[in-house]
Amino acid sequence: MTFPSAGLLAQSALSGVFIGSLYGLLGLGLGLTWGLLHIINLAHFAFAFLAAYLCYQLASVGGMDPLLTLALIVPLFFGLGVAVQWLLQRFTVSPLNSLLATFGLTAIIEAGIQGAWTADFRKLESVYAGAKFRIGALYVPVPELLTLLLALGLSFGIWAAMRYTDLGRALRALAEDAPIAAAFGVNRRAHALLLSGVCGSLAGIAGVCLALSFTLTPAQIYAWVGVVFAVVMLGGLGSALGPLAAGIIIGVSEAVTMTFASPSWAPIVSFTLLIVILVLRPGRAT
Repeated sequence: MTFPSAGLLAQSALSGVFIGSLYGLLGLGLGLTWGLLHIINLAHFAFAFLAAYLCYQLASVGGMDPLLTLALIVPLFFGLGVAVQWLLQRFTVSPLNSLLATFGLTAIIEAGIQGAWTADFRKLESVYAGAKFRIGALYVPVPELLTLLLALGLSFGIWAAMRYTDLGRALRALAEDAPIAAAFGVNRRAHALLLSGVCGSLAGIAGVCLALSFTLTPAQIYAWVGVVFAVVMLGGLGSALGPLAAGIIIGVSEAVTMTFASPSWAPIVSFTLLIVILVLRPGRAT
C-alpha cells in the first residue's frame, strides 16, 4: 500500500465530493418515488442516460450550450415521468412489479439509445470540458462544480418544498397513510403524477451533468444502479437531503480508497458502508 501526499489526498477527497454530488442527484428522484409513491423506478437511470445523449446531440450537432439544453430536456422528461406513472397507475402495479416493469423499460430505452447512437463511446466536447480553476493547491473542474451546485440547489429546494408547502405536506401524508390523506381531500393520482414528473425532470438534469463530465456508452446505465441504490438506502427513502449527504460520503470514501489501493476496492467500501448502516440502524430507510 502506498501513502499519498496530503495534496493528493485532499484532491482525491474533493473529487469524491464531486462524484458524490452526482450520486446524490441521481438518487434524489429515485428515492422520492420509492419512498413517497412506493414505486421502484429503475427507468430513472435510463432516463438520465437518454437525457445525456440528447444533451450530447443538441450540443455537438445542434451547437447549443449544454446548460441551455436543460430548457428542452427538463419539460420533456417531466412528461416522460408523468407518462410512466400514468401507466403504472393504470395497471395498479405493486412495488415489486414496478421494479420488473421499469427494468423492462430500461432495457427498451438502452436498445433505443444503442440504435440511435450505436454502442460506441461518445464524449461531449464543450466550453466546459477542460475548464478548471485553482484554489490553493486544489484544482476545481467547472463541470463537476456545476454538478455540485445543481445537486445542492435542487436538494435544498425540494427539502423546502416538502417541508413548507401544502403540496409537500400532502405528499408526505400520502406516503404515511394514503386512505386517510384521501379522506381529507388529497388527490393521490394527481399528486403522484406531479411528483413523478418532477422526478423525471431530475433524471434529465442528472443526465446533462453526466454528459458534461463522463464518456457515454449505453451499457453504463447498469454500472450506476448499485452505487445509487446504496446512496438511496443510506440517505433514506423519500428524503430530499439524505441522498446528497450519503452520495458525498460514499464518493469521498471511494476516492480516498482509490488513492491507497486499487480502484477495484472502491465498490467494496461503499457497499460495506451500506451493510454496516443497515445492520446498525435497520429503520434508517424509512
